[in-house]
Amino acid sequence: MFTHKAGQTVAKGTYWELSSGRRVDLSEEGTLPGDIKDSYLRAPAGVMILLGPLVGLFYVIALPFIAIAVVVIQLVSKAVEGLYSLIGKSISFGWRPKNAYLTGKKKEKEKKDK
Repeated sequence: MFTHKAGQTVAKGTYWELSSGRRVDLSEEGTLPGDIKDSYLRAPAGVMILLGPLVGLFYVIALPFIAIAVVVIQLVSKAVEGLYSLIGKSISFGWRPKNAYLTGKKKEKEKKDK
């Protein structure tokens, strides 16, 4: 097993906490420091040094695809928003709940006066 929790008794080796980047070297069997939520990865220093550029390479390769995805998502959301607006305007029946016509209709007053 490569991952260990803080507080576990582990064999000698190099342990890395990836969330903070902290490295713990144990020359003999011992307990990993930190809170119970801290998770450590057991790997030699050379492996971790090689992983840095590989993660950077993955980021550089994936960045254009991430940018394209963001642009496409924005365009689709604007198009859907425009369609909802258009549909909302076309099916509206003109009801205005804030307007109150308390004076009555003009046609009825004209009929009473005659």
